[in-house]
Amino acid sequence: VLLLVCLVAFGVLRVSHGDSLELNYYGESCPEAENIVQNVTGSYVSSNPNLTPALLRMHFHDCFVRGCDASVLINSTANNTAEKDAIPNLTLVGFYVIDGIKAQVEEACPGVVSCADILALAARDAVSYQFKYQLWEVPTGRRDGIVSLASEALTNIPSPFLNYTSLVQSFASKGLNVKDLSVLSGAHTIGVAHCDSFSNRLYNFTGKGDEDPSLDPTYAAYLKTQCPPGDLHTLLEIEMVPKSSQTFDSAYFPNLNENKGRFQSDAALLTNNTSKAYVDQIVASPAVFYQYFAVSVVKMGNISVLTGTSGEIRKNCSIIN
Repeated sequence: VLLLVCLVAFGVLRVSHGDSLELNYYGESCPEAENIVQNVTGSYVSSNPNLTPALLRMHFHDCFVRGCDASVLINSTANNTAEKDAIPNLTLVGFYVIDGIKAQVEEACPGVVSCADILALAARDAVSYQFKYQLWEVPTGRRDGIVSLASEALTNIPSPFLNYTSLVQSFASKGLNVKDLSVLSGAHTIGVAHCDSFSNRLYNFTGKGDEDPSLDPTYAAYLKTQCPPGDLHTLLEIEMVPKSSQTFDSAYFPNLNENKGRFQSDAALLTNNTSKAYVDQIVASPAVFYQYFAVSVVKMGNISVLTGTSGEIRKNCSIIN
């Protein structure tokens, strides 16, 4: 554990970021902002560890649609179906955490801190909570978007059913490379998955009632005991990595190498020599995962950000001003 902390401490502090964002952006305008986010996030995560993967996933889903602009937080209206209500986002939870943080930040500094920055910071603080140390630095200065369309979530958020080529194209369209794809997939080391996101691999992989041959047979048999065939109405939540779903670590990678990746998109990483090499490197040197993840998640957090006078600073994260 000490070695891990040292590697993180000396590897993450030098993470680079885009010119449009900066560290401690609110240092003068709202000096307590980041402390408030950290404290409120910690209070929620301490009582419900499942919020850690939830907030990290929310950040990912936000950034892949219109960039990291908090558009995923906006509620639908009578005239518009927002991202929040798109199929890929129906299983997102934890919006109340962002609302709780925003309320306290607004009390301290009205109209200053964006919901987009709060979400990016909360994702980092949720993951870091178990370590009592910030695993990566979050450049801030994002502004909030004023458009949120369910249709864009459907076309931009990578599906768990994608093959390698499609995954690479999806990530490349956001300025992320194969290393980022491989490393960020490691976020699946925490959290749960619903049966309907992988049951095709158990019962009807090629449309002939067959099982995905790339899935470990013993593991597939176990999953079948948890996910009955044809039951798409019950959302059975299965740990992504058995006995490790609440611990952010590199367990995803050896699990994947044993052909026990839950999603088709996970297994896809083993079908290409470049992504497989990153998987093997992390299996051989687990601590490097934290360094790689820090760089890639900061890079993800800089996707198409709104800065300057673009967008707005929402008073309520779920409602456009």
